[in-house]
Formats: sequence, C-alpha cells, structure tokens
Amino acid sequence: MDSIETVSPHTRESSSKRKVIAIVGGGLVGSLNACFFAKRGFDVAVFESREDIRLAKVVRGRSINLALSHRGRQALKHVGMEDKIISKGIPMHARMIHNTNGKRSPIPYGKKGQYILSVDRANLNKELLTAADTFPNTTLNFNHKLHDWSPKTGAMTFIGPDGQMKELQADLIVGCDGAFSAVRKQFLRQSRFNYSQTYIPHGYMELTMPPKDGDFAMEPNYLHIWPRNTFMMIALPNLDRTFTCTLFMPFEDFEKIRSGDEVIRFFQKYFPDSIPLIGVEALKQDFFRLPAQAMVSVKCSPYHLFDKCVLMGDAAHAVVPFYGQGMNAGFEDCLVLNEIMDQLNENIAAVLQEYTRVRVPDDHAIADLAMYNYVEMRAHVNSKYFLFRKYLDNILHVIMPKTIVPLYTMVTFTRTRYHEAVNRWHWQDKVITQSLWLCGVVSAAGGMYVLVRNSHKLPNISAEHLWTRMLALKPF
Repeated sequence: MDSIETVSPHTRESSSKRKVIAIVGGGLVGSLNACFFAKRGFDVAVFESREDIRLAKVVRGRSINLALSHRGRQALKHVGMEDKIISKGIPMHARMIHNTNGKRSPIPYGKKGQYILSVDRANLNKELLTAADTFPNTTLNFNHKLHDWSPKTGAMTFIGPDGQMKELQADLIVGCDGAFSAVRKQFLRQSRFNYSQTYIPHGYMELTMPPKDGDFAMEPNYLHIWPRNTFMMIALPNLDRTFTCTLFMPFEDFEKIRSGDEVIRFFQKYFPDSIPLIGVEALKQDFFRLPAQAMVSVKCSPYHLFDKCVLMGDAAHAVVPFYGQGMNAGFEDCLVLNEIMDQLNENIAAVLQEYTRVRVPDDHAIADLAMYNYVEMRAHVNSKYFLFRKYLDNILHVIMPKTIVPLYTMVTFTRTRYHEAVNRWHWQDKVITQSLWLCGVVSAAGGMYVLVRNSHKLPNISAEHLWTRMLALKPF
C-alpha cells in the first residue's frame, strides 16, 4: 500500500489556533473565496484538479465571455480587486440588435451611465489566483484531484500530481468545483438532499471576429445580438479588439450543417452582415473546429452538510449564460457568506444554516430567470410590444424611481435579492398590464361616447351596411 502524505496549509505564516478552510476548485469563485477567507484570518488551502492557468500555455475549459455587473463588482470591491478588474474590462451600455436586413437598433440596459463590463474569463481567474496567493495564510495546490472526504470529520484525501494520496484535516470544506462538483457527490449520499440538473436542447459554438484596420470591426461598447426567434448569435468585445461571437442554437440545427458551403449559406440567410467581418474562410474552418457544447442548469438544496461543508458557485447553482449572472451570482455567494459570518460571529454551524436559508431561493430564482432571458434575447427583442414595454418601463422608472424598477435594473444594477426582484417584477407587470387595458377601455368608451353624442351629424348609414363595409376591409 502506498504511503499517504499529510498536506498542511501552514506552510507560511500560520497559527495552529486558526481554523483550516479547504477550498476545492481554483476557478473564479474558488479563488475569490480564498481571498475572503484569508482576509478573515483563516488558514486557507485551495485545491485545483487542473494545472496553474497562470503557467499554462493553453487554457482549457469554457471560454464564453463574461459580463461583470454590480453584484460581482461589490464582491471584488470587498477584497480590493474591483478597480484592477474594471481597468481590464470593456463597458457595454446597451444591446445592439442586428436585423437580417442589416439594420441595427440599440436597446439601452438602463439609465445613462449604467453599463455592464465584458471581461475575459481566463485573465480574471489569473488575477484572482494571484490576489489569493499574496496572502501569507493561503496555499494553492494545483493538479490535486479530490478522492474522498468525510462530512463528519472533515478529513480529506487528494490524489496529487505524482499520483500519491495526500490527506488534509479541514474545519470547513468549501465546494467551488463547478457544475459537475466532486464535493457534491457526498451530498447525494445523504437523505433529504434535493438535486436536479437540466440540459437545454440548445448548444453553443464560439467564433472570432478579428480587428478591422487595427480597430474593432463593430461598435465596441455594445453587446451585439442577432436574434432569430429559435436561435441567436451574440458578440462581446475583447481588449485585443476582437469580438468573441457565440452562436446559440438547437443541436439538431447544428447537425444539419455539414459542409463549409452550408455554413456560408446559413450565415448569408440569417447573419449576412457578419460574414465580411468574420471572414468566409474563417467561418468555414472555425465552425467545424469544435462541436457545439452543451449547457446545463443545476439546482440543489440544502447548500451545506452538517457544519463541515458548503457548496458555492456552479457547484450549488449552475445557470445557463443568458442573463449574464452566473459569475455575478457566484461572486455574490462569497459576499453573502462573508456578511453572514459577520452577523453570526463566525459560528460556522449557524452560518451555514443561515447561508442555505438565505441563498437557495435567490439562486433558484436566477436559474429560472436565465432560462427566461434566452427567450427574450432570441425572440422577444424582435417584438414591437416588447420594445414598447421596455420603453414604458424605463419612462415609469424615471417618473417613479422607487415604485417601478425594471427587472433588468434590479438584477444587474442593484443587490436586490433575486427572488424578491422576480416577485416585484410580476407585481409590476400585472399593475402595468392592467393599467394599459384600463386605458384602452377608457379610450374606447370615450370614443363611443363622442360617436353617440355626435351621431346626428353622421351620414344616415344602416348598421347592416356599416357591417358589410367593415367585412370588405382587407387586413393590412
């Protein structure tokens, strides 16, 4: 039997009295969490199954661009990282809708001055790892795969880069290891743990739009959208003046396109203005470089197990990317847990119970909203009624800023709890819709009153003749 090495987080300035926090997963939420816990004075050990991306020549994994908004920025601000990350992001003030005829129409995200930031996932992860690494009470362990852990004792076993088993005794285990979490497997063995995962029937594929004459090929301060009802393409700007274009489409439609010529015909029909910007040959090659990737939504409850473990980020609530809140919700997880730690004086058992109580309804709400927003992005933005309601909501928000707040504003530009934002949205929608109906009824009644009052001035036309004339009218 191979010997088992004991991993100690106390390799740098440490105290045996400090509690040991083991964070499984060195991605965005894991590395930010390390900063939060280290700042509180805990001994922090981060374990990541992949290599250190700061040293990697090729960064593997998802590359969908991220949209950083208020919730994520507040979490970064708490650990002193907001300004640094903002400086490497590109503001997007509105959606830019691309019609098939080449017409472009902007739809602002909020009031003047409100924007979301396009940030690069890999660069953000590198910055957060570097920030965590600066704390003397933090150790980063790469190429360490979780083998097993005990929910009763906090004993953990990892397989190190050399294949040797390594052990760690943790006071708290924080599962930040993504939608297919290894930590969460232990939860599934417990009774009364609810878990569901849903794959949507759409996949995604990324394409690159290169710079044109040394500058962006399109307006950079927008999130560009080509909505086509059952599918869509979006484009987010990058610091190197490229755009990352992402095509979201049912898998069955991806499978129908089998040759380079079919790719071009498809783009000529649905995204004609993008062809000269991406390039014909690049389209033919990039479309088949990788197969379309799947998207999964994960819900579970509770988020904690005894007083030894808590799930955060995608491990607790993976969401589809259509509201731009996956990372922001994960970052807010860190901030909410930190706030509860303050409230309950770091009583871990009480903190974890309260965290589950507070966070589960919010994360389930944003998971549902993300599903809804895909329909809005690919279909509703083509609707004149949707655009009218968007305009009306914004006008009412200006007139009554405390009474009417657009859903997108609540989710993206405030820290209103997600489930409260949804409830308020439903209430506002009901009130505004009923008011519009009332206005319509009053207008119709007023028109009828005027018509009846002035009926003696109208030509003498029988009701039957009027009905026949109306039926003869052609719909427009």
